[in-house]
Amino acid sequence: QVQLVESGGGLVKAGGSLSLSCGASGHTAKIAAMGWFRQVPGAEREFVATVTWYTGYTYYADSVEGRFTISRNIRNSTVHLSIDNLKPEDTAVYYCTANDYGDGSDLKNDQAYWGPGTQVTVSS
Repeated sequence: QVQLVESGGGLVKAGGSLSLSCGASGHTAKIAAMGWFRQVPGAEREFVATVTWYTGYTYYADSVEGRFTISRNIRNSTVHLSIDNLKPEDTAVYYCTANDYGDGSDLKNDQAYWGPGTQVTVSS
């Protein structure tokens, strides 16, 4: 089992920047990929970005490409999401996710572990 906990959410003005972090604990040696999804009320959780753990190869949703950057620290078992030029439509609960198989591309479609989420609110 892998446990995930997010941090770094908050209230930010449009155009600002924010950095989210997710720490993994438990069987971290088994992690194959980690990433981020987000969800707004009444909508399905949507893919944001993922990273293949040992290669560092990254995947991004078209809607965030160029503004979001995902990175990972293998030693600390953490994944980060840096967000620039925040927009009101980025307002959502951001969830950290991980798999112990496959790669970042697989994680887009199938997720084994989830964190509790962190709220990001962007004011206009």
